[in-house]
Amino acid sequence: MRVRAIALKRRPNGLPETEDFDVCEVDAPPPEAGEIQVRNVCMSVDPYMRGRMYDRKSYVPPFQIGEVLSGGSIGEVLASAHPDFKEGDFVSSSYGWREGFTAPAAQVERLGKIQAPPSAYLGALGMPGMTAYVGLLEIGALQDGESVFVSGAAGAVGSVAGQIAKIRGCSVIGSAGTDDKARLLTEELGFDYGFNYKEGSIVQHLRQAAPKGLDVYFDNVGSDHLQAALMCMRPNGRIPLCGAISTYNDAAPRPGPNNLSMAIGLGLTLRGFIVSNFMHRYANFRSDMEKWVNNGQIKTKETILGGIESAPDAFIGLFTGVNVGKMIVSL
Repeated sequence: MRVRAIALKRRPNGLPETEDFDVCEVDAPPPEAGEIQVRNVCMSVDPYMRGRMYDRKSYVPPFQIGEVLSGGSIGEVLASAHPDFKEGDFVSSSYGWREGFTAPAAQVERLGKIQAPPSAYLGALGMPGMTAYVGLLEIGALQDGESVFVSGAAGAVGSVAGQIAKIRGCSVIGSAGTDDKARLLTEELGFDYGFNYKEGSIVQHLRQAAPKGLDVYFDNVGSDHLQAALMCMRPNGRIPLCGAISTYNDAAPRPGPNNLSMAIGLGLTLRGFIVSNFMHRYANFRSDMEKWVNNGQIKTKETILGGIESAPDAFIGLFTGVNVGKMIVSL
């Protein structure tokens, strides 16, 4: 069969534009031995994909001009030439940005009996949720009852990180880019304090919400948020460096925090991480997260756009504040 897909037409300069992408068609032929043919139900767009649009070395290879993009997707098996997969099975794969595909069964994960809507396995039950789980519990070494600040807290990773911290009995502060998102943090997601970082001083918000300081700062934003958090950390605090979305579209490097030396006297730990290096925690993550989602301890938030042609707009929306929770493209 022929399916529509999104290819990289040109490398973005600054904030991506719809003209940087191209809708094309690709083949998804009947499966040969060991392969499966899949119809994608939904796909993910994520901030890390912006880095792959630069022609530079990173922890994942850059996208190539004219190449169909890739990313997380959940699909349903249409036909199988592999004994472990049958028609109707749901699978998770990296064959996103297309309506369907045919691939070796070894390249996908059979989800088995799913306990939530398929899109949840791209959000709280997928890579963003595991990023929050690993970043907070392993990299951040979170202890019950600590004081936690999460930046980008209304996004896919941040919203889950804050809720995990609440499950651990912590006092949780979150920043977001609008007043509505800040209210969502406290009124729906259980944060103790939420604020619009565009209104007032970040440091002042943090000192008001955590007068005794922060034990953990979960950094999704970098730049001014990291500098402010450094001003408010307690001795032996931990800072999981998950992302720096504020800088991803910069045409030139911006100055880094000018107070990094505070980490020395306070004995802080700043540690970056890539979730794919922690797959040994996947079984524990999925067990815990399915339990938390099903019993309502973690609420999943999604922003859904429809159709493969909406994928570029969904991706751009990550950087302009369109999404609440996980940005999903329904296929």
